[in-house]
Amino acid sequence: MAVVSNGTTLIDAGALASGIATGSMTLIKTLTASSSATLSFVDGAASVVLDDTYDSYVFKFYNIHPATDGAELEFQANAAGASGFNETITSTSFEANHKEDDGETGLSYIASGDQAQGTAFQGIQRNVYNANDNGASGTLHIYGISSTTFVKYFMSDMQSQQLDTVGMSINYIHSGYFNLTAAIDEFQFKFSTGNMDSGVIKLYGIGG
Repeated sequence: MAVVSNGTTLIDAGALASGIATGSMTLIKTLTASSSATLSFVDGAASVVLDDTYDSYVFKFYNIHPATDGAELEFQANAAGASGFNETITSTSFEANHKEDDGETGLSYIASGDQAQGTAFQGIQRNVYNANDNGASGTLHIYGISSTTFVKYFMSDMQSQQLDTVGMSINYIHSGYFNLTAAIDEFQFKFSTGNMDSGVIKLYGIGG
């Protein structure tokens, strides 16, 4: 039996009809940190694709472990043909937290985590601790990087454990945009201080 919407066949005999976009994720590149100052994804280098092949791109972070206690995981970008990782960003951020002993919970706007036409590296997870079992994991989704008409929007959703007298779950959410209409073709990740001791970042393309 076929599934039809507005005159268009979507599913026929249990399979997606030809030409129906699925928005599938394609793994492009995996980088592994090992006492690394930075990890960079550059279009055309080492099989990296950051162009109009895909509608949007997702970075996934797996246990990014800092060498320095309390460091913040950050990222920036370069427009095509530019250098310096200092593109203009306007962003917003908030945080949810909950202690292991249920002694503290919170949901708050983090003014120190945003930028207003700033060119600094954008934090996406703060206070990442360097205990052996600590790190940061999550996702960063970036849209329309090859457009020469629109600004480039991003959203991140990160999780880590913050160590105090009692452990705490920290969920840090950011969104914003690179305020430029030029295409973006390079991204770099680092900690605000010290190296990335270990961890994995995977780049995926979506759609296209």
